[in-house]
Amino acid sequence: MSIAGEPPTGTTGPTVPAERIVARLRRHARALFWPSLLLIVASGVAGYGLPRLTETWVQITAWGALAVVIVFGWLFPVLWWLGQRTTVTTRRVIVRSGFFVRVRQEVLYSRIYDVSVRTSWVQSAFRSGDVLINTGADRPVILRDVPGAALVQRSLHDLTDAAHGSGISMRWQEEPSALPDQSVVWGGR
Repeated sequence: MSIAGEPPTGTTGPTVPAERIVARLRRHARALFWPSLLLIVASGVAGYGLPRLTETWVQITAWGALAVVIVFGWLFPVLWWLGQRTTVTTRRVIVRSGFFVRVRQEVLYSRIYDVSVRTSWVQSAFRSGDVLINTGADRPVILRDVPGAALVQRSLHDLTDAAHGSGISMRWQEEPSALPDQSVVWGGR
């Protein structure tokens, strides 16, 4: 590539397909239920309770306390939720987190050897779950509370198989492992 973004002229070689974004994921929006409920209650208190206070210093103190509750109980959780995101491309999985301090974690499909899903009873009611991407490192990369976790797992399996070039997912469907009339006896001669 040249500085202008155009391919240099006269180059020959294998063309590598461009990396495309397959999906962008966030945690399930269920995480915003309690902060949203707190905002509704705080708005009700501000609309009905605070005008009933008679003294000025009490009103100023109540408005200040209400502002602190809204900032720490609604604004920070929403910003935290917006700061957590995962991008699945045709070559890798990119996990970004943080608002002021950013953390970026990338996993190439060639490094992935297992993708599993862990769900709690609440997550299974909403068809979400934690997707664990095992790379052989100490700890797996965890995509927490992803909506449609089973679909994400199947997609990651397909992308990993394509990256490894094995085509295992298609081969086991086409070729049975043993014919019905053939059996394997272990330890027999």
